[in-house]
Parts: sequence; structure tokens; C-alpha cells
Amino acid sequence: MSLIMTILSSLTSLYMLILMARIILTWFSGNIRIPEFLSRITDPYLNWFRRFGLRIGHLDLSAVLALTTLSIVNQIFATIARFGVISLGIILFMILQAIWSVVSFLLIFIFIVIVLRLIAYLCNLDIYSVFWRIVDTISQPILYRINRLLFKGRIVNFRTSIILSAVALTLIYLILRILVTLFSGFLIRLPV
Repeated sequence: MSLIMTILSSLTSLYMLILMARIILTWFSGNIRIPEFLSRITDPYLNWFRRFGLRIGHLDLSAVLALTTLSIVNQIFATIARFGVISLGIILFMILQAIWSVVSFLLIFIFIVIVLRLIAYLCNLDIYSVFWRIVDTISQPILYRINRLLFKGRIVNFRTSIILSAVALTLIYLILRILVTLFSGFLIRLPV
């Protein structure tokens, strides 16, 4: 059983590397042609996650979900290979940690984008350049949703809106981190 799980863990690790190569190549789609065999190997798996329509502005997050899912499966195979058994608590712990990894990355990324937008606003930078248009494309839907929750439709100064959104994201991150830490400790102690 241990040998089979080791092989499965190695295969999922290899497939994750292939997926990463495919994802990185799409960033340069205008300059680099993606090999046909790579598309045939990865697109069916990635397309399955794309149907959920996970987007923030123009960012497609389906690849993140695909890699997270594969990472959880890989960790389960590796744990069984190493210890011979796995408990429900450990599986739930791995799933929680993988989800928290993605959520924390997204919260930090959004926080950085909002802080960049605040810096551009305060320094009166040329917000019509390509870089700032990308920042606005990502930040505007998020700022809109956060402001709708915080201010319930009232009109608020843009600077105040950005600052309070950054504070709200920080609080959300800290509260979720505490909850995930507490719940993780509970899951690890679940009996086999």
C-alpha cells in the first residue's frame, strides 16, 4: 500500500509541475506558443474548474482552485504513504490548510492592490498608464463590494473608502487566521 501511495504522490507532484508550466506559459501567450501535447494533458483538468467561473475582475482563479485540489490529493497520498493510515481529522486539516492558503493569498494580494491604489491616489500618479488600469480593474469591484457592505449605499470620500477597505481586509485576515488556527488544532486531535 505504501509503494502505491508513494507512486500516486509522485505522479500528482509531476502533474502539478506540468500544470504550473502550462499556467505560466499562458501568461506569455502572445510571445510563446503552448505545445499541443501540454494543452491536451492539462486543459481537460483545468477546464473542469473553469466552468465554475471563479473570477476577480479579469483574474481567472480557476487554476488556483485546480492546483489547490491537486495539492490536497497529493498530501493525502503522501500522508498515507508515510504513515500507512490517515484519519478523517487529518484529511479535514489538510483541506482547511489548503483553503486557508488560497484565501490568505487572495486577501494579501487584494490588500496590496488596494494599498497601491491608495498610494497612486495620494501621490497623484498617472493613473491612466497600463499598470494603474490593471490595478483599477482589480481593485474597483472589490472596493465597490466592501463599501456596499460598510456604508450601505452612502456616498463616501474615495480616500476614506480605500483606507477603510484596507482596514476591513486586515481585520478579516486576522480573524480568519485565528479561527483557522483554533479549528486546525481541533481537527488534528480527532480520533482515527
